[in-house]
Amino acid sequence: QVQLVESGGGSVQAGGSLRLSCAASGRTLRTYAMGWFRQAPGKEREFVAAINRSGSSTNYADFVNGRFTISRDNGKNTVYLQMTSLKPEDTAVYYCAATSGTYSSDSQRYNYWGQGTQVTVSS
Repeated sequence: QVQLVESGGGSVQAGGSLRLSCAASGRTLRTYAMGWFRQAPGKEREFVAAINRSGSSTNYADFVNGRFTISRDNGKNTVYLQMTSLKPEDTAVYYCAATSGTYSSDSQRYNYWGQGTQVTVSS
């Protein structure tokens, strides 16, 4: 079992950048493929990005459009989401998640979730 804790959220103006971190404890992170999801008020949780165990393969939602980068440092047991050119519509709670299966955009495939970190982008 793994525990996940997100950090790095905050309030920024449109066009700004943030780097989210997801620190894992309990089991080594290299055991899991990882994903980032987000949920805006009144909306369903949606996929943002995913990365395989080694970090050699990634997948992004269409709306990312080159603005975000997911990465991982298995030695530090941490996954990152670098976000640039932020827009007001990126405002949401961002969650990291771990799966013992293949990395995926399907939230149902993820077994473990963090508590989320709030990202607010003002215009």
